[in-house]
Amino acid sequence: MLKPIVLLPVLFTLPLSAMAATLPGDAANGKKLYDANCTSCHNDSVYKRQDRQIKSLEGLKEQIGSCGHMTNITLAKPQVNDLVKYLNDTYYKFK
Repeated sequence: MLKPIVLLPVLFTLPLSAMAATLPGDAANGKKLYDANCTSCHNDSVYKRQDRQIKSLEGLKEQIGSCGHMTNITLAKPQVNDLVKYLNDTYYKFK
């Protein structure tokens, strides 16, 4: 029988790895939001270039906030999650 103290590190790492694997949000709705709000300023080449500025999920969220500020578009948190999910699944692939 394993001692409880041996199992603690395993129990603490499982939820973190599961959370990293799944982002909240609906990518299909994120695509709709992207088509309605983002394509008026740029096309998808900005996500495909080698020197792209976004290096993390947090950076992606910040950029979405910055774009919203510049365009006077206000997205609710679930909408931001949807957009992050779509962009990450489609282009960035951050873990």
